[in-house]
Amino acid sequence: MTNRTMSSEPQRKLISTEELAASLALRPHSIRKRYYQTGAYFCLHPVKLPNGRLMWPADSVERLTGGAA
Repeated sequence: MTNRTMSSEPQRKLISTEELAASLALRPHSIRKRYYQTGAYFCLHPVKLPNGRLMWPADSVERLTGGAA
């Protein structure tokens, strides 16, 4: 029997809520609040880790700013 630790889909680069907030010049609380109210942050959907942390796609800043960042 083998223990598989890798999933079949490729690993995506993820950033923390704090990193996303710093890139957007926001407070992390603002991002978390909107996520908990609407289930997304302006159409961005994070990955929720088993410990409860939210991890966002690394291209989130580009997607939100239209590549102007």
